[in-house]
Amino acid sequence: MPDASSLTWTCRDRVVRFDAPCLIMGILNITPDSFSDGGQFLDTDRAVEHGLAMAQEGAGILDIGGESSRPGAEPVSVDEEIRRVVPVVEALAKRTGALISVDTTKAAVAECALAAGAHIINDITAFTGDPAMAEVARRFGAGVVLMHMQGTPRTMQQEPRYRDVVAEVTGYLAARLAALEAAGLARASLAVDPGIGFGKTVEHNLALLRGLPELVRLGRPVLVGVSRKSFLGRLTGREVADRLVPSLAALAYAVQRGAHIMRVHDVKESCEVVRLLANFGVPTEPPAS
Repeated sequence: MPDASSLTWTCRDRVVRFDAPCLIMGILNITPDSFSDGGQFLDTDRAVEHGLAMAQEGAGILDIGGESSRPGAEPVSVDEEIRRVVPVVEALAKRTGALISVDTTKAAVAECALAAGAHIINDITAFTGDPAMAEVARRFGAGVVLMHMQGTPRTMQQEPRYRDVVAEVTGYLAARLAALEAAGLARASLAVDPGIGFGKTVEHNLALLRGLPELVRLGRPVLVGVSRKSFLGRLTGREVADRLVPSLAALAYAVQRGAHIMRVHDVKESCEVVRLLANFGVPTEPPAS
């Protein structure tokens, strides 16, 4: 099992070290239709203020997205996504030391965001959606997050099926790591995400959380996003706005199973949980099984 304390992630001129229980990535959706906070930060100034607030609360990464990936979401044009995202990236890159991530499947959007100061490309298609994405990442030396998704946002929750979800997701991400290394990207720049809620049932999501040590064995940082997601609503009966407690419980469990980065809406509370886990002596190395 890789030792998290020696793991690093290269994101352009920055090197991330995972010597604490986990790093918090704050979600900043500049969209009208995201499942939890759609429409709240469409205004550039409000989006920048929220990003700065999350950085102040302890987010080490700000993940900025201009296209919703909720189930059933409609695609957004390249020009519109750039219009939403790039001014926010540019402003935040000048005003915070947090790493800036662009949540996009489009190479043109990623290129503009990186030119504006972003450090990371977070792609839900694992660089399969746009053939130019790998070259953009290579040229900038960007950090990369490769996520697993069955189907597309429009179709992914239409009866997703797996024989062994942990083995299949791990195998897919291992193959994507190998493919991008072959395309010239440094392995040190790559991270993986099992895609909780992206083409998975409640049972699939729970199996993936239990199986996080298998992903950790790939030897790259593991990002997990559980914040406010629908499987927590189905387990608890809580609506989106009332899922803070189950989100924090799932976060704590994921960290204990080896997650290195947690993508969250509620940064302050998530950072408090991470600090408590550190004080409790939660190991950064996950259990063997």
